[in-house]
Amino acid sequence: MKRLMLFVVLLAFMVLAANAVQAAPAQLTWYGQSAFKVVTPSGKVLLVDPWISNPSNPNAKKDLEELQKVDLIFLTHGHGDHIGDTVEIAKKTGAKLVATFDLQKAMVAYKGFPANQAGFTETGSFGGQISLLYGEVTVLFVPAIHGGSMDTANGPVYAGEPGGFLISVKGGPRIYHTGDTDLFSDMSLLKGQVDIMLLCIGDKFTMGPLRAAQAVEMIRPKKAIPMHFGTFPALTGTPEEFKKGLRRYGLEFLMQQMKVGETINWK
Repeated sequence: MKRLMLFVVLLAFMVLAANAVQAAPAQLTWYGQSAFKVVTPSGKVLLVDPWISNPSNPNAKKDLEELQKVDLIFLTHGHGDHIGDTVEIAKKTGAKLVATFDLQKAMVAYKGFPANQAGFTETGSFGGQISLLYGEVTVLFVPAIHGGSMDTANGPVYAGEPGGFLISVKGGPRIYHTGDTDLFSDMSLLKGQVDIMLLCIGDKFTMGPLRAAQAVEMIRPKKAIPMHFGTFPALTGTPEEFKKGLRRYGLEFLMQQMKVGETINWK
């Protein structure tokens, strides 16, 4: 009888533990500029444009040291403020590179990214969709309006066209990272498919706050998180202006301004 009771208690504990794992929220961390970390409900770690050591991140050294496990690194394009610490992190963690075919090849050829971590499975092009981590993450390659060159010791080289990603996490959010871009009409095709929109608002090199607000109006995500602002003096767009732009459409409630280093949960 005691053995039966012990078995029942153990079984109940295992069920509760399994439910706790299943109920774990997805997490999103902002490191400044366009750098984000996504942790899936099962604990997989994704980085997007990981310039962790950007000037707006006072805890960059600590944040880099703490990145001991990374499964995938997403790169939207070949500019230095998006490549950032990609190679260092990849060599330390073994993370695979998710990027367009041309950008993958340029990263290996010109930046020393490990070739065995830039495979065919993790590449695609705009309009294409791939499934990663045994179906836990689905990625749609989305175009962007921007430049895509890569700086090298011998000058700029072609590194593919710029883009963004719609990253769908099983049991978690659908995240649209715009990369660097202007507003474009095909954004409207993503309407109803986005939970969290991470969008550039800095102006000058990308859309500014008002055009970013128009992009939100076109897509209608559940949350709109501004990025790519304030890192350099040239990036003059502000979250306040972005919120003002959203107010024109009655959508200011969608904005969530993250602080550098902040983590939010999504269930």
